[in-house]
Amino acid sequence: LKPAAHALFKKLKDEELELLVQAVESRGACESGCVWAPRGEPRGGPKQALPPQVLLCRLYRWPDLRQPHELKHLCYCAGGRAGCGDAAALCCNPHHFSRLAAPETPPPPYSKVSCGASWPEEPPFPGSQLLEFSYNGGHWRDTSLSRSTMKDGYWCKLAYWEHRTRVGRLYAVHEASVNVFCELPRGSGFCLAQLPAAHRSRAVRRARGKIGRGLLLSREPGGVWAYNRSEHPIFVSSPTLGPPGARGLPVLKVLPGYSAKVFDYERVGGAGGRRLPGEGPCDPHSVRISFAKGWGPCYSRQFITSCPCWLEVLLNRPR
Repeated sequence: LKPAAHALFKKLKDEELELLVQAVESRGACESGCVWAPRGEPRGGPKQALPPQVLLCRLYRWPDLRQPHELKHLCYCAGGRAGCGDAAALCCNPHHFSRLAAPETPPPPYSKVSCGASWPEEPPFPGSQLLEFSYNGGHWRDTSLSRSTMKDGYWCKLAYWEHRTRVGRLYAVHEASVNVFCELPRGSGFCLAQLPAAHRSRAVRRARGKIGRGLLLSREPGGVWAYNRSEHPIFVSSPTLGPPGARGLPVLKVLPGYSAKVFDYERVGGAGGRRLPGEGPCDPHSVRISFAKGWGPCYSRQFITSCPCWLEVLLNRPR
């Protein structure tokens, strides 16, 4: 990649090179601006030159990357917005991209449970409800929100859980995207490190140490995307990830540096509330994300309430 990279660097302005250095040295921890590269093949490069964004992503992030369609622009990249940017230039900042998560991944090597089509029948905590929702006349109503907070303007609220206990207050998201993290230099968003720390188990403390930069949650046309900014996998489940009518919700493993569309507004349709075996009611407009630990039929943890640290995304239904 050296000759192609050197040919590209010669084409970049000094300001673009400074932005590239900033992005690479921080490894994406600090949001940097777009690095605009001219479209087309750099002079002196090979005949089958890679697109600039693929070239730099291979050089600095994913050596096995092959094609542009394996990449997705992150929400804060101007090069990914229709009508933005110069038609003769494109953004090649390697930390303005993520890789697309595969729809299915094999169970991890530590799985102690064989994969099966059914979920366990025994509830982990009989007589309790996981979510603070009530069902009335075919509609789910969030009873955990006071009337004063039930206002339009936010597109989701975030709840952070440790096993079966919700920690802290609900976090309303008004911007198009939000960072959820424990450690992020000059970061803004939902900082889990600031939440109260009373009687945390060793497993929770160990899992919290793996959250790091966490994830970027963004509302984009058609759905909600999650980008894994941490150095460990995240695991995601939502009503729109699996086939309609499935008994249990699939759990998708999202590796570091990958993105996944975790909620599809069109697929949810008019679905009403559903009950997950062993877990109680599930709001059809919610997403569950576990940090570092998976759950489900293919994992040793059968329910998300067995995961040390997890996030619940309560979506405000579009009118």
